[in-house]
Amino acid sequence: MSVDSDSKVLSILENIKNKAVQISDEKSVSAKNDQETNTTLITKKGDKNSNEVRGKPKSGRFWKSKKERFLSIVKTKGIKPDFQKKTALRLELKRTKELSKQIIEQIKEKQQVRKERRRENIKRAEENKRKSEIVQVITNTAKLKRMKKKQLRFIEKRDTNTSNK
Repeated sequence: MSVDSDSKVLSILENIKNKAVQISDEKSVSAKNDQETNTTLITKKGDKNSNEVRGKPKSGRFWKSKKERFLSIVKTKGIKPDFQKKTALRLELKRTKELSKQIIEQIKEKQQVRKERRRENIKRAEENKRKSEIVQVITNTAKLKRMKKKQLRFIEKRDTNTSNK
């Protein structure tokens, strides 16, 4: 970075530091008021001034702040809903699950019907193809030995006695 940008960055950091000091002063005044009313503040031993400016990082990214560990973050459980709201939510969840199951079941049934119809159509088309075939019965098997390979490929065995069915 050039000298001008370094000076701008340092001035920005000083402004941030001044604001942080003002905020910490306001917090200390409010903390004293809280202590007067028998409320205690929880401070951690390893926690230094978190608003402290640490200087320019090696990477040059001055906007990066110190990261907190997840253990140090204090979380509240929040307000729990009362019994009636819980039961209402459970009933609503049950209804939605039943509805989703019904919808999934309907979709599966439709798919099953489609598959069955497709199978029947394929079977019917195959039967119609067999009925419309032109069949020539070969009684003299010696002809088979004289045929060429290409002609032999087209020969198929069929049961011509359909009257038994």
